[in-house]
Parts: sequence; C-alpha cells; structure tokens
Amino acid sequence: MALSGMTGFGRAEGALGAWSWAVEARSVNGRNLEIRFRGPPGFDTLERAAKDGGQSRFLRGQVTVGLQAKQADTDAAIRINQAVLERYLAAGAPLVAAGKAAPPSLDGLLALRGVVEAGDEAADPEAKAAVEAAMALSLAQALDALKLSRLGEGAALTPVLSGLVDTIDKLVGSAGAEAATQPSVLKDRFARRLTELVGEGASEDRIIQEAAIQAVKADVREELDRLQSHIDAARVLIGDDGKGAGRRLDFLMQEFMREANTLCSKSATSALTAIGLDLKATIEQLREQVQNVE
Repeated sequence: MALSGMTGFGRAEGALGAWSWAVEARSVNGRNLEIRFRGPPGFDTLERAAKDGGQSRFLRGQVTVGLQAKQADTDAAIRINQAVLERYLAAGAPLVAAGKAAPPSLDGLLALRGVVEAGDEAADPEAKAAVEAAMALSLAQALDALKLSRLGEGAALTPVLSGLVDTIDKLVGSAGAEAATQPSVLKDRFARRLTELVGEGASEDRIIQEAAIQAVKADVREELDRLQSHIDAARVLIGDDGKGAGRRLDFLMQEFMREANTLCSKSATSALTAIGLDLKATIEQLREQVQNVE
C-alpha cells in the first residue's frame, strides 16, 4: 500500500424513487481518527454506516461526511409518529410541571427529529430501507473517493520526504568529515591556551593528555551512527507497504532532533556547528511534512 496523506475530498450522488442525494466526504490532518457525520432527519442509521466505513479505510485524520437529501413532491401521506411524540412529551413533562420550561408548542413538537414521517417510507418500511441502503452505498463511494484523494496526496509527499531524507544523509556525511578534524583542532586550541598561561615550557605530554580528554567529550561518532540508522529507518517507512507510517515517522522525528541537538552541543568547531544547525532545520522541515502522513 502506498503512502497516504490525510487531506482529501470525495463526492458521490444517488437517487431512488422520490429521493435524490449527494454525499461529500472531506478530511484534514489529525493526530487520531475522528469521524463526524451530518445527514437528513429520519436516517439515523447512516451515521453508523459512515463511521464504520471511515474506520475501515483510515487510521488518522479528521473526517467529515455530509449527506444532503431532498424528496420530490408526492401525494404520499404525512404521518405523525405517535410513539416518538409521546416520548418527547414524557421527557419534558417534569420540566413543565416544575416551571422550568414552557409548555411545548405544536410547531416546536413537529420540528423534533422523528416526529414527522413523510413520503412512501412512512407507510412502507421496506421502501425506506431501500433508500437507506442506496444512501449507504453512496456513502461508501464518497469514502472510496476520499481514500483515493488521500493516496494522491501521499504520492505527492513521497518524493518530498525522500528528498529531505537525502539532504539529511548528505549533512550527516559532512558532519562526519568535519568531526574527524576535531581532535587536532582541540589539541592546537589547548596548546595555545596552555602556552599563554605557562609560556613555552608547556609539556607536550600534558597537551596531548588534555586534548585527548577534550576529544573524548567532543566525540560525536555515536550520534552520527544513530542518525544514520534513523535515516535508514525513515527510508523504509516512506517506502513501506504497511499502514500507519505517519505515527512511526512522527516518533522518528523526535529521535532525529535529539541526536542533532547533541551533535551541536558537542561541536568544537564553527563549521560543525553550522552543519548541525542546517541539519536541525532540515529535520524540522521533514517533521512538518510528516504531519501530513497518515
């Protein structure tokens, strides 16, 4: 499975009998998966279909599914669902009796979800079930279109991520070459300072000993090795056939930055510090792009 982004859009339309509808599914970045649904009154089961469909297709992102439906004018009867109306009245009766709410009005009651049923579906549950099934199919089509859109974003992100990882790789190589000069730089630096303090009588053995201690403290080979292993891991994740690369790349960015910070703190030359700062800037660019990966 190719890398997937978290931003996209999908749309599907349908019609059956007197009903016609359009479904739009859109998503943006999100740390976890969150699915929101808005649909017409009387079709509450579609919310479950939308959430189940989103959970089966996506791992992360804020997904919004909207279904707009309209029914053509027909001569079908309008029916009051007495059972639903009675439940609303029973729930509100204690509040009215306590003076905490005004008695309900007719227009207010009729506006409540499920009270009014119109069209053939009011008299024929099978007809309503058929419309719901057709709407659910359109929901699935819109979610499939959204998935394709997110995969398109992932395809566009892949070369960007790979390019940034390649830049990090080059910077790590430059850092390794510069770090190899640190022992001699530290030795010369300590020799000058010691000469300034004690004159020309400074012991060569003392200079070598102190320079060796400083070189050990400034040794960045472990950091460079770990950075290289992170580069290898990032390349595997970017080309991974599995799902959920975004979370693992998120964690890897923290590890990248930790090693880059340590590299800068151990730097004994301005050149290595400059490389370390470029490295941190590139890692930050990579981190920002990773936020778009599912």
